[in-house]
Amino acid sequence: MAAATLSSTVSAIPTSCSSSSLKARTLKTSAFSSSSSLCSLNRFPCNPISARPSCSRVHATILQDEEEKVVVEESFEFKATTSDEVKASSGEASESEPSSDFEKWVIKGEQSINVFLTDTVIKVLDTLYHDRDYARFFVLETIARVPYFAFMSVLHLYETFGWWRRRDYLKVHFAESWNEMHHLLIMEELGGNAWWFDRFLAQHIAVVYYFMTVFMYLISPRMAYHFSECVEGHAFSTYDKFIKAEGENLKKLPAPEVAVKYYTGGDLYLFDEFQTSRPPNSRRPKIENLFDVFLNVRDDEAEHCKTMKACQTHGNLFSPHSIVEDPLDPVEDESICVSPQTDSEGIVDCITKSVATKPAE
Repeated sequence: MAAATLSSTVSAIPTSCSSSSLKARTLKTSAFSSSSSLCSLNRFPCNPISARPSCSRVHATILQDEEEKVVVEESFEFKATTSDEVKASSGEASESEPSSDFEKWVIKGEQSINVFLTDTVIKVLDTLYHDRDYARFFVLETIARVPYFAFMSVLHLYETFGWWRRRDYLKVHFAESWNEMHHLLIMEELGGNAWWFDRFLAQHIAVVYYFMTVFMYLISPRMAYHFSECVEGHAFSTYDKFIKAEGENLKKLPAPEVAVKYYTGGDLYLFDEFQTSRPPNSRRPKIENLFDVFLNVRDDEAEHCKTMKACQTHGNLFSPHSIVEDPLDPVEDESICVSPQTDSEGIVDCITKSVATKPAE
């Protein structure tokens, strides 16, 4: 559960990409005290970009069966990424102050548009579904999985043209769409799609949202990822409020069968894949009633927020399965630290860099 990440202990072994430094590695233990620090890190394999010359390997404590369930009050607190955070996480110093100001202006402009669009959609949903929770959740989940389809469509297009290849991005985005699809199946089993109007509204918003996201992703991947972060943040807040208001009643109701199969099934590879802020096998939910279902759906949304935040820095996203499973085993092959994936940038970033780059003398 995303909330459980706030208290989970992580042991990291920093290793260099050269074999000599691998033998001289030191064991360090760190505990993350806030969700914001966890949200801004992608702790898995090394970034091939020159700004990140080393690779990190992670070992996490597996959740035990007897571990106490996370209470609602310890939930992940969503906070949308700011332009300063994006700039700081990129690790790239600006060549001149005007170009830095220009980039900040561009990022703030993108985020202002995203916030306006998100607030507009929220007002519409609040008006139509203020007293119909399951129908609102159905609409939310129909919309929430659309960006990942759009991201994969553009990435496949880039691959077809031979421009950029981002295999980890494709894996993670597919896993995210798989997770959102099961959220949708859960809401359908609960009767959220019973009305024709709700199905009509959700499906037509999804179509418009898809083409808008494709266009946005072509122009600025950073903007598209931030917009998706805002949408996922609203979904998290919606489920969190619902759990706090209806928690006792939900504990008396049985869990939908599709939720039990998804969260406790045998093959949880894709379930681990979309949670890029934690190592595989570190989250294994218990599903005993409807309260547990909504608790895990809410925590899934928190994980999506963290992944979308990581994506806003170029080359900062990696599949959780890209690392060696046992971090205590020495890595003899230096190629494990190499991920030859070229960076895909949108039109806005290309223009920004052209403005920031000094002409050759």
